[in-house]
Amino acid sequence: MFNQLTGNLEANSKVGVILPTYCEAQNIEKLITEIESLPLNKSILVIDDYSPDGTAQIVEKLQKKYRNLLLFVRPQKSGLGTAITDGFKIFLSLRNVPEYVVTMDADYSHNPKELPQLVSKMSNTCDLIIGSRYCKGGKTAGWSYTRKVISRGANMLARSLLGLQPHDCTSGFRCYSASFLKNIISYLHSHTYDIQIETINQAHTKGFKVKETPILFVNRKRGKSKLSLVEIQNYLSYIFKTMALGRNH
Repeated sequence: MFNQLTGNLEANSKVGVILPTYCEAQNIEKLITEIESLPLNKSILVIDDYSPDGTAQIVEKLQKKYRNLLLFVRPQKSGLGTAITDGFKIFLSLRNVPEYVVTMDADYSHNPKELPQLVSKMSNTCDLIIGSRYCKGGKTAGWSYTRKVISRGANMLARSLLGLQPHDCTSGFRCYSASFLKNIISYLHSHTYDIQIETINQAHTKGFKVKETPILFVNRKRGKSKLSLVEIQNYLSYIFKTMALGRNH
């Protein structure tokens, strides 16, 4: 299934970091270098959707330097949701499954220096930690008024219509326990940004513990935002479909 996966598949890491990419050549080398410098026992998995800007080629070059760097190149742009789900499946299929799996953006919206703090919040009583822009202490920077309204509205809908508790249900900066992912992986079907709601909804439905920790989210400085009308439509579709069919969907 993952024939295009390259890198050291025998690594024994406590934390697996998933970086979904599409046209992130301007950011990816600096980001990977900064993550590699962090005091964590980690592996990094780049899921690239066949970026035409050479993102994958940069990662291939870095693999010669970093033994814990994995790369999976998909044949076409297939959406954030499927990229994250593929990342989950890859880490869960390794002989040495990481204890925790982190997801984060590859465009510097999420500060890699906050990654150790995110992981440190995990415990035996928590299965998902959300790096939150909207809990006490969380902030955003560089967003337009329209983007703020869209984000706040999306979270309001998720909380009110699905009964979810987190202040920030759409943040992509997260740490999951492997045991939680094993339990929900067969239930994940999202193709785009609705993966963020789907995973929280599964935790809520199955009784897993979700917590938040404040982060600063900074609007990307280089490259182009990938949030589109299609992603927004898919997000709304997931919420209303889940309401109609029940939480397990």
